[in-house]
Amino acid sequence: MNRLTYAALTGLIGAALLHIIIILALPNFTGKDAYTRIKAAGPSHRFIVLPDSVDTTADKPANGQAEGSDQMALSNVDPFLKGAVCHFDISRAPLRLYAPAGPSFWSMAVYDASSNEVFSMNDRTSVGGDLDAVVATPAQVAQIRKAPGATLTQSILVEYRGTTGYVVLRTMVPAPSFSPQARAFLDEALCAPLTED
Repeated sequence: MNRLTYAALTGLIGAALLHIIIILALPNFTGKDAYTRIKAAGPSHRFIVLPDSVDTTADKPANGQAEGSDQMALSNVDPFLKGAVCHFDISRAPLRLYAPAGPSFWSMAVYDASSNEVFSMNDRTSVGGDLDAVVATPAQVAQIRKAPGATLTQSILVEYRGTTGYVVLRTMVPAPSFSPQARAFLDEALCAPLTED
């Protein structure tokens, strides 16, 4: 009986200590998720082109975190891919994503506010190589299907159960000479509320 009491008491004290550590550590983790970082990067309903990653290994302190390392997470770390992000709120109007065919491979992914991928596509799965999609709630999709309008006949409708999230658009840069074309593709990409025609 003595051993059982000792084991139960040790388990309770260990669990209490673990919960206290988690509660005290929680402020270090809140506000550092992808959605929060993207919201802080710029205004909603607009693609924000990510800067190229800069090697800051010389400036890193002993803990491995560079000064302002939160911003480092929002950069192009792969030299062969350039990216842009757009956060959105579709509670009032659906989101229109449009970009003419890019110079090379491109991909687009829609994520919810918890960073779960909801939808993705690329230039091979799109109509004519163009990015042309509408992200909408189920009720908004039903309204669009009743009267799609001339501009939405080729659009891919993405039924999104939430109202907030973000889009990541990437394009390939196989050689440095493709960089201006990739940048132009990302700059011209549209991420805006759908307006009625």
